[in-house]
This record gives sequence, C-alpha cells and structure tokens, in this order.
Amino acid sequence: MTAFLTVFVTVFLAELGDKTQLATVLFAAEGNKPNWLVFAGATAALATSTAIAVLLGAAADRWLTMLPLKLLAGIGFVVIGVLLIGEHARTA
Repeated sequence: MTAFLTVFVTVFLAELGDKTQLATVLFAAEGNKPNWLVFAGATAALATSTAIAVLLGAAADRWLTMLPLKLLAGIGFVVIGVLLIGEHARTA
C-alpha cells in the first residue's frame, strides 16, 4: 500500500497544472462535449500513456540493469534545465 500511495502522490503532484491537465480543462470549458466524455477520453489517454511508461520501465529494468538509470534521468533533467535557462538568457 505504501508503494501505491507513493506513486499516486508523486504522479498526482506532477500532473497538477501540466499541459495535459490544461488541455483537459479547455476541452471541458468548451461546453460542446459532455463532461463524462472529456473525463473518459482524458482518463483513457493517461492510462494508455502510463501503461506504455510502465512497459518501457519494466523493459529498462530487465535489459539495462547495469546502467544507473536514475542518475542518467537526473542528468538529463539538469541538462534540459540548463538549456532552458540559457535560452531564456539569450531571449531576455
């Protein structure tokens, strides 16, 4: 149960205010679609993308056990952050 709550809270907080949630809000705000349809479509899309991520993660765990994946992911996020800061500095 602890693992479930950890994953739930982490993903829930990561999804707050992201592009997917904003797109869902815009679809619901249009008013020309039933809310249940917007909810069902958004839920199916998130479930599908999550299933793909779980499958890829399981494959990575099986085939890439020798690589420090968390370290590589962290470095990737830092590189992206530095690039975004550099882009901001150039355009400011």
